Amino acid sequence: MKKYTIGFTQGTYDMFHIGHLNLINHAKEYCDYLIVGVNADALVQQYKHKTPVIKETERAEIVRNLKAVDECVITTTLDKLVAWDQYHFNAIFIGDDWKGNPRWEQTKLDLAKKDVDLVFLPHTAGVSSTGLRNVEGNKVEE
Repeated sequence: MKKYTIGFTQGTYDMFHIGHLNLINHAKEYCDYLIVGVNADALVQQYKHKTPVIKETERAEIVRNLKAVDECVITTTLDKLVAWDQYHFNAIFIGDDWKGNPRWEQTKLDLAKKDVDLVFLPHTAGVSSTGLRNVEGNKVEE
């Protein structure tokens, strides 16, 4: 039985890899309806100071076609209260590698006021889009 009606997770999902898939699949185990936000290219440029390798529309199309995803949206903000205002989710999912991060601890407190749980899911160690970009012989020009 699922614990939440509507779940939400958000990421860049550039160079989609097994860590992304694991996070999304684990999130779906907790909710009936999973909304996945794909960070817009401009948002990624703003906070990571990088241009994604894969365009936002293509990243969203990849995510949208995953069995675990009920709805995929392109997001233009990192503010989870803004996301909640739009999607009214009961839980938000993030990798446990963010546990203890001040931004996420504050997000947890802010969302608790809306009766929303922040659920840390197991992070897939050893894989990241940044790492894939920088593998020798795989260098991607910025």
